[in-house]
Amino acid sequence: MKANYLFPNRFKKIGWFLFVPGVLLGILYLMYPSDISLFNMNVLVIAEEEIFSNTNFLSISENYVLDEIASILLITGALLIAFSKEKSEDEFIAKIRLESLVWATYVNYAILILAIMFVYEMTFLWVLVFNMFTLLIFFLIRFNWALYTSKNQISDEE
Repeated sequence: MKANYLFPNRFKKIGWFLFVPGVLLGILYLMYPSDISLFNMNVLVIAEEEIFSNTNFLSISENYVLDEIASILLITGALLIAFSKEKSEDEFIAKIRLESLVWATYVNYAILILAIMFVYEMTFLWVLVFNMFTLLIFFLIRFNWALYTSKNQISDEE
């Protein structure tokens, strides 16, 4: 089976190179939300609405961009890691990939449903922010765990 939707295997290293700094910058943002002046800059804004203010369209605004940088690095890196071919991509790995993606989707949305029922106000907004990343992270964890356990089972049988 030819998987045309997967990146070449070499993109996995690039993904890790982007993912790890994205996670570290995300942790930095959570610890120091707006303390690092290096990340304050003017940016192009398509739409912006401040609290109790008018909506601005196509303008320049000053923004703390650490969260945007961390998010882009994390998502891009995770996509490259998750959807790069393995060194020996076969039907068994494709099956594990599909099962892991379905499993991650179920878990991700089960957590989101629980949050909708039991988490409110600004805390729910934080749940939504983290929810942008958790589908990919759950997939990476499940897929790599399934690969690891299947390789161990094969080596145990030999």
